[in-house]
Amino acid sequence: MAFTSNQLFKLSVKYLPAITAIITVLSLPVKAATFLVTERAVLGSNDQVDWGSLGKVFNPSAPDFSTFLPNSFLATSQGGLGLDINIAPTNKPQITPPFIFQTLPPPGIRTNFAQGDFVLFGGIDPTGFQPLPPGAPDPRTQGNGGPFSISFAQPVFGAGAQIAVDISNLEVETFITAFDNTNNLLGSFSVLSTSSLALDNSAVFLGIRSDTPNISRLVFSSSKPQYGLAINQLSILAVPEPTYTLAILAFGISGAVLKLRQRTWPNNY
Repeated sequence: MAFTSNQLFKLSVKYLPAITAIITVLSLPVKAATFLVTERAVLGSNDQVDWGSLGKVFNPSAPDFSTFLPNSFLATSQGGLGLDINIAPTNKPQITPPFIFQTLPPPGIRTNFAQGDFVLFGGIDPTGFQPLPPGAPDPRTQGNGGPFSISFAQPVFGAGAQIAVDISNLEVETFITAFDNTNNLLGSFSVLSTSSLALDNSAVFLGIRSDTPNISRLVFSSSKPQYGLAINQLSILAVPEPTYTLAILAFGISGAVLKLRQRTWPNNY
């Protein structure tokens, strides 16, 4: 159907106030809100990093020191997002560098993550690093408690992981803090948690969500930095692929145009 210039002018005048209002609302600055998430499912992640994907897993039964990690290293999520991980070095030379282990029954390393989880660990004093039999008391071996800083190549809506401190049956405060790409603080939260050797997946989940994709860096830490800090797989709520976003936008626009045509010209077909 063709329109005359006069019809087009009338239509533009008719809908100009609505269009102007929409543009004005969209252009208004909105202060982003961040909030604590303590359940992985609530985060609504669409990406993750499994630390086992780095290909360096420490085996306590056959130690290979080449599997130790530097305090700063790069990783890539399953969805292709780049990450820069920095674990604050300890000033105690007897503590190992960071490493990844798989939590398993003895002779593996027991934790209160889920059995089989790959865990990123800050490091430990190896003089007390021995797989313990069931029922053995925690020797409270000192280690590297971080903090762990994780930077994202592209800002995300949220991220989080289960977290534990290498000291059993002692309540510890664990923290998560988020920053934007200019290092402005977006939010900081903490929860109390207790670690164990139960292999029961009871390690607390600690995550942050934002209502806009502005999280560029997360920091995990604890109130007991003299004991090793550990996190399991990192769940990420990343920005959808551009093609997906554009498809949603195009679908919405086409639907709005169709409704407008049906409402404005019902008798012209």
